[in-house]
This record gives sequence, structure tokens and C-alpha cells, in this order.
Amino acid sequence: MDKIVFKPKDEVTSQNEETKVLYSDVCQIISDARTRLATYANAEVCMTNYYVGRRIKEDVLYNKRADYGQKVVRNLVERLTNDFGKGWGYEKLKQCIRIAECFTEEEIRYACVPNSNWVHACTQLTWSHIRILTTVKDSLARQFYMEMCMIENWSVKILIQKIDNQLFEQTALSKKPNEIIRKELMETKETKSLSPDMIFRSTYFLDMLNFPKNFSENDLESAILLQIQEFLRELGNDFAFLERQKRITVDATDYYLDLLFYHRGLRRLVAIELKLGKFKPEHEGQMLLYLRYLNRHEKKEGEEPPIGLILCSEGNTEHVEYLMLDKDSPIKVAQYYTRLPDKDLLSQKLRKAIEIAREQLEERKI
Repeated sequence: MDKIVFKPKDEVTSQNEETKVLYSDVCQIISDARTRLATYANAEVCMTNYYVGRRIKEDVLYNKRADYGQKVVRNLVERLTNDFGKGWGYEKLKQCIRIAECFTEEEIRYACVPNSNWVHACTQLTWSHIRILTTVKDSLARQFYMEMCMIENWSVKILIQKIDNQLFEQTALSKKPNEIIRKELMETKETKSLSPDMIFRSTYFLDMLNFPKNFSENDLESAILLQIQEFLRELGNDFAFLERQKRITVDATDYYLDLLFYHRGLRRLVAIELKLGKFKPEHEGQMLLYLRYLNRHEKKEGEEPPIGLILCSEGNTEHVEYLMLDKDSPIKVAQYYTRLPDKDLLSQKLRKAIEIAREQLEERKI
């Protein structure tokens, strides 16, 4: 009978640790391989669908007949489903054609195909992302959502929410002339960094706070802290909460800033003041005092100057637009809603704000 040899406890422990490390390394190799496969599979799906749509579009445009186009697609559907399955039905081909109408090959490659120039923080867009983007009719708004999607790592669900809430129309960027919007979006594409005009908006929805009809500024501030995660989600990515009622002492007088945040992408402190009622000019003076204090006493080396956001419960469009359009101003002004407004009324208000802003820009040129 063989003699049983017991290994020292230290030796057994050492072997267990080595086994754990080995297992962890092998798991990582397999996981990385799966990720690469999924990434390239997604890229092939997007490019294939684009090429299919472009080829059909070219054939239909060549013949210049709508009835011919429908007939071609119907015939293709019948043959493709026989050869490749139900995944190539009529709706799928319509989506492929729509993609080819909305995007160039270069844009699809940029958004969906990984390459050595990619910034690791960027999200590769999926076929579902691309399909949703085609619902945005304006090409500049579509480009805006594509860039935001990639930089802020939006899921398909979040992309749909942002489009439904008309995020682009709420930004200061949308109120500029088209050539300036195009230029700033190109800069974003090249640098993979967002400007304040793409981050700060003219409207914020705080319906998650469940307010009664009558509330004070202090109630609002307290409710935000209780729902800080939801509030951060409404503000957007990269915001970090720092302090409530930040004491600012100037000439032996104490002032208190409502909320202080930091934005990692902008590398700036963000001061937020909450106001009941409409924006007043004195709110700007108060915020400027806070920003100058923060710039002198709180800004760290390598950071950009602080920026301020004044949130008002009522909107006075022209006052707000004058501040939002001043590129040199460190102050942004926005209206907040504690209950979701009617979507049509909100759309009308946003369109009006854009019209006013662009008219003011034209007046400045004159």
C-alpha cells in the first residue's frame, strides 16, 4: 500500500494562490477574445447593412421611379428570405436604405468600426444605435447625438430618452448658425472632448423630486440631495457632487453657494444656484462673485476656470438667451421643471428660443 504524503500547509496555500492567478489570467484571455469578436461582428453587421442599403438606393435612384423601387424591394425580400432567412424582411431592407440615406460610408466606419485611432473611452455604436439615429431628421442634430453617444457611452435606451427629450434643441449649441455648429461638432469629433455649449442646457427636468405645488429654494436643494443620483443623471455624464451650502467669505461677509459640483471632462468646478421665479440681472452679479472666489481659492493646478449654472423655475427667454450666447461668459442660465410639460408645448418653446437666439446673433453681425 502506497504511503500517503502530507504536504506542508504553506506549500498547499502557495499552490492554491498560483491556481487562482492562473484561472484569473485564462478567464481574462477568454473574455478579451469574446469582446473583440463581438466588436468586429457588430462592425460587420453595420457595414453590411449599410452596403446593402446603398446598393438598393443606387438601383432605385438610377431608375428614378418610386413604384419600381417598391417592386425591387419586394422581389428582393422574397429571394433573400428564402436564401438567408426571415432576418432580411421588408422592414429590415427599409432600415438599410434609410441608413444609406442618412449616413456616408465614412460616418458608419467612424461610429462602428474600431481602429488604432480610437480613444478607449469612446463607445462603439451598435446597429440599434444607428437605427435610432436615423429617426433624427436634422443632420446636425443627428451628428450631435452620434458624438454624445460615443463620448458619454450612451446605451440605446438612453439615446432614445435624449432624443425624445430634445436634448440638442436645449443646448446653447443648437442656437448658433449652422456653419458654427458644424465647426464645433468637427472639433468634438477630432478631440473627443465636449464644450460647455454641448453640456449645459436651457431646460432641466426635476420631476423625479416629486414636489408639491408650493416649495422653497431650501426644499428644492434638500430634495436634490436626497435624489442626488437622479439629479446627476439629469445633469449629464461626468458631474461629481462636492458640497452643499459652500461658504464663501468676502470682506468678512459670509455667502453660501447652493451646490458645488466638478465636471471631469471640462476639468472645471461647477457652481449651481437654485432660484424660484424668473432670472434677474442681480443673479448674474452674485454668481460672478462666487466664480471669482472659486477661481482664486478653490481651483487646482491644471483645471479650467469655474463655470456657473443658475437654475430658475420660470423662463424669460430673451434674458436667458443673451447669457447663453455670450461665449466669453462663465455663466449659464436654465429653466427647471418639477413636472414634465406637454411635449408639443416644450417643442414650441425650444423652437422659439432657437429663433430668438439666431435673430440676436444676426443683429450683432449688423
